Amino acid sequence: MRVMILIKGNKESEAGVMPDEEFVRKMMNFNEELMKAGVLLEADGLHPSSKGARVRFSRGKTTVIDGPFAETKELIAGYWIWNVKSLQEAIEWVKRCPSPPDIDDTQEGEIEIRPIFEASDFVADFAPDIKDQTNRMKDHIEKQKTS
Repeated sequence: MRVMILIKGNKESEAGVMPDEEFVRKMMNFNEELMKAGVLLEADGLHPSSKGARVRFSRGKTTVIDGPFAETKELIAGYWIWNVKSLQEAIEWVKRCPSPPDIDDTQEGEIEIRPIFEASDFVADFAPDIKDQTNRMKDHIEKQKTS
């Protein structure tokens, strides 16, 4: 099963403060463990919300809201996509993850784990043309990853 691991933002990530070398080294070592175990599919950090935007759809209207966004605890600072056997396996990996308190015990952090739907979950009962379109899209995305 694939899961998305969401690393919650904080005041520092929203201010654009980059982690120090010690923390990055710990995180890279952890990522290497994930890679060697065949778990890691993707990993990236995100710029602060001040560099982003939200698009809201409501009652036929589309509104663009430029960042920054107020609630830092609801923002995402980075993510991984992992391939694991179960939610419990993902939890065990996250428990081993370096965290801000490892470096500075005045900081807090939170990581959310969410299972990812597979395309087949959405289209199982749909018409064949929708299934075909979904498969073409998935194939196209896979080809882009390898080129």
